[in-house]
Amino acid sequence: MARSKSKTSLAAATRSIRQHRSFSDRLDTYFTNFAHRTSRFAGSPWVFTIAVLTILVWAVSGPLFGFSDTWQLIINTSTTIVTFLMVFLIQNTQNRDALAVQVKLSELIIKMHGARNDFAQVEDLTDKELEELHEIIRKSAGCDPIRPKKHAVRKKR
Repeated sequence: MARSKSKTSLAAATRSIRQHRSFSDRLDTYFTNFAHRTSRFAGSPWVFTIAVLTILVWAVSGPLFGFSDTWQLIINTSTTIVTFLMVFLIQNTQNRDALAVQVKLSELIIKMHGARNDFAQVEDLTDKELEELHEIIRKSAGCDPIRPKKHAVRKKR
């Protein structure tokens, strides 16, 4: 029963969020859908295969064009444009995924009995505050810092 109530309240919350349909909201929705579909497509084996074939065709065509400056400029410009655009799509996807994980973790923290609810907003802390909090939690758990093997102090037998 609690599970269906949770699903119902989530659906209601989602509907109420989506009711605000200003131009900015519609643009954001369009870009989110576009970025999601594009990142899924760009990560597919087909796109990788097409990219490899493009490079092979370009390399094989080098002798035909005498390895000219124009020949080099074509691949340099093409890869720069694709890289420039993909950086924004990848960042959007990572931001969305990270926020979704934070929302899910916050929900788990809120629902757990005995958990500290103030951890539900920990993603809003600065890097320094997060490091300090990490150190406090590590100490309260009774854990020593983990050292990489190359820096670990070797014990004498």
